[in-house]
Amino acid sequence: MSGAIGFIGLGVMGEPICRNLMRKSGQPVMAFDLAQEPMARMAADGATAANSVADVVGGSEIVFLCLPSAGHVSSVFEGEAGLLQSVRGGHTVVDLGTSEVGLTRDFARRLAEKGAVWIDAPIARTRQAARDGTLSVMVGASPEHYARLEPLIRHFATDVTLCGATGAGQVTKILNNMVLFETVNALAEAVAIARHSGVEPKLLLETLSKGSADSFALRNHGMKAIVPGEFPLRAFSTEYALKDLSYALDLAAQAGLNPRGAALVRAIFEETIDKGMGGAYFPVIAKLIDAEESGN
Repeated sequence: MSGAIGFIGLGVMGEPICRNLMRKSGQPVMAFDLAQEPMARMAADGATAANSVADVVGGSEIVFLCLPSAGHVSSVFEGEAGLLQSVRGGHTVVDLGTSEVGLTRDFARRLAEKGAVWIDAPIARTRQAARDGTLSVMVGASPEHYARLEPLIRHFATDVTLCGATGAGQVTKILNNMVLFETVNALAEAVAIARHSGVEPKLLLETLSKGSADSFALRNHGMKAIVPGEFPLRAFSTEYALKDLSYALDLAAQAGLNPRGAALVRAIFEETIDKGMGGAYFPVIAKLIDAEESGN
């Protein structure tokens, strides 16, 4: 694949992903974000700072999007200077965010009418993984398009999975997050019960990590957030978690299913947001179970 790589969205995850693409691919990168600070940092590292979405599309054949929500993706997609108006035949647009499945398939259909391709490739893992280039990416695409795209994704991910046709990457990522959220809630409950039963929370999770209860969520969200009571802003917020969980529950409703565990965690997220903690890292739900978990 030759030519410039376009990249739209230089947030907490997007900036390090874009930097890895630029450093490892050997291809020029044209980047755009509404915030000037990450634009300046990327330009200092060698990227071309674009003035608009249309500039990025006009200067590249493949465009990566790393945006916070489906609403942000829609705002980039629509409009006189948006993706839909700017793309031409042969363009490929890759959405790295987590988005609603029906919207993803609608975007793909509308781009296909112009001879362009929409690929869903939502990312998983942490900010540090984005910096290290060790993300997991779940792709919804044809085998042919996947084969063309995978080498680029490998510049910022160590695990890349073709999950099926358009939308399958989003389905897989949405369900990944659903399981994560339910696991973090279970960890918060376990930590609270342990603390009030005479077992030190850090020792509890270290011990659980040696047995069948071990998980990525335990070692990261449990040990690094719930035990120390650290729930920073500009991490994956409760509001974003609620958004993703709502996508999973929408899929369940469409299938005629009633996932009661996920519905319970949605109610917990909603209560957390009502208490003014919507912007905090989502394991902050631990505060609803036991105020001592936040260090108070």
